[in-house]
Amino acid sequence: MKKHNFSAGPCILPQEVLKKAANAVSNFNDLDLSLIEISHRSKDFVEVMEKAKNLVKELLNLPEGYSVLFLQGGASMQFLMTSYNLLKENGKAAYLDTGTWSAKALKEAKLFGEVEIVGSSKEKGYTFIPKNYAVSLGTDYLHVTSNNTIYGTQIKEFPKTDTLLVCDMSSDIFSRQLDFSQFDLIYAGAQKNMGPAGATLVIVKDEILGKTGRNIPSMLDYQVHISKGSMFNTPPVFAVYVSMLTLEWLQKNGGITEIEKKNEAKAALLYAEIDNNPEFIGYAEKEDRSLMNVTFNLVDKNKSEEFDSLLNIAGINGLKGHRSVGGYRASMYNALPIESIQVLIDVMRKLK
Repeated sequence: MKKHNFSAGPCILPQEVLKKAANAVSNFNDLDLSLIEISHRSKDFVEVMEKAKNLVKELLNLPEGYSVLFLQGGASMQFLMTSYNLLKENGKAAYLDTGTWSAKALKEAKLFGEVEIVGSSKEKGYTFIPKNYAVSLGTDYLHVTSNNTIYGTQIKEFPKTDTLLVCDMSSDIFSRQLDFSQFDLIYAGAQKNMGPAGATLVIVKDEILGKTGRNIPSMLDYQVHISKGSMFNTPPVFAVYVSMLTLEWLQKNGGITEIEKKNEAKAALLYAEIDNNPEFIGYAEKEDRSLMNVTFNLVDKNKSEEFDSLLNIAGINGLKGHRSVGGYRASMYNALPIESIQVLIDVMRKLK
């Protein structure tokens, strides 16, 4: 039975990517050796790492002066590393609080200095993105989360600021066109839109590093990882390889320009059904709705057992909402075909 995978992460990946990855585990590059048993410093894997980094630069149209890293520890490690590398001693950082992950990020930043929350939607259940906020002079950086997987909100327009702009793009990187040069540092866990869990993408403007005045442990120092080509320690070879394959797939299929059109079409279909079907109600404010994660609920929660049964019969997987919000969440990452959206809509229309 065909499954329709709406998992929030680890997420759906292209079938051709999964097949190539499976083959590489058995026999990589016709070496009669597995990808996961060869040296990470061998010519074959070094080529993978370099290609993955170059694809990131090409797809995001990054100018010169940025380094691309594939690290470990997930986006949660980046909550710590961004502050360690950018927040000066006795400095101050600004954070936009739009959900669970931004709240966790600012918690880590407080270990290194003063943190100013410039805007928050916490009191209203993180149903919207705060706007018209100000960042104090002398702030070392502003941290924002581009897309909030749990609550289904997404920043549509990024702030213009005189300080460094740091962005957690874990769940919507490579999904829409942006001027990526407006960001000084971007990080993203691979498992939301790029590959399997285990790798974390970091894109950093070289000139902003080395200015905190503090000693940084080697494993947490971006400059150390840059100098070693993401191989200061053994990288997550399988996760990097699958990420490279996914980026190749994206480039072959028209890049971000084309995938954005498909993502917009998928989201428009599902949001239209939520708004027009009296059995359902959306969670996030309409102007801030995410293209990646659609959060909604039943108007009559007594029908949840019936709806869940219909979902199961249709082969729909991963639709359960996050425990902190409840309801349902349709995660529609790049590899999810529009046919899966139509199957979900057909099920929604069966509920009476």
